[in-house]
Amino acid sequence: MTVTPVYHVSSTSTGGGRDSEVVSESGRIDLVLAPPVEMGGNGEGSNPEELFSAGYAACFMGALRHVAKSKGATLTDATSVKVNIGIGSDDADGGFGLTADIEVYLPGLDTAEAAELAQAAHGFCPYSKATRGNIASTVTSRV
Repeated sequence: MTVTPVYHVSSTSTGGGRDSEVVSESGRIDLVLAPPVEMGGNGEGSNPEELFSAGYAACFMGALRHVAKSKGATLTDATSVKVNIGIGSDDADGGFGLTADIEVYLPGLDTAEAAELAQAAHGFCPYSKATRGNIASTVTSRV
């Protein structure tokens, strides 16, 4: 794959990684990070998985709107994308791994059209492309 970027962004993490601060170059993101309680942290900050799920959901929504428009489908304002990112032990080689479960809500469409649009968005979304084959993921749709 050849990509010609039209936009670049950078963020910097300082401190202890998951117990740290992350700041974007623009300054729009300036967050204290803390591991979730489930991973032994105090849960009093954001975490990389939370940020990843937010970015993925927004990106997937953009992809969904793009493919819907290209197929002549109309999406309502109630359309939503929920991305649930999981982190846990990687049983295959140790360390940690991620999972991604993507739920697309497409009110007003029939079940088959909703499923087709969700799968098409999964094929188009840059986050989906980047993670394909690298993390276990599911895409479901409901109307």
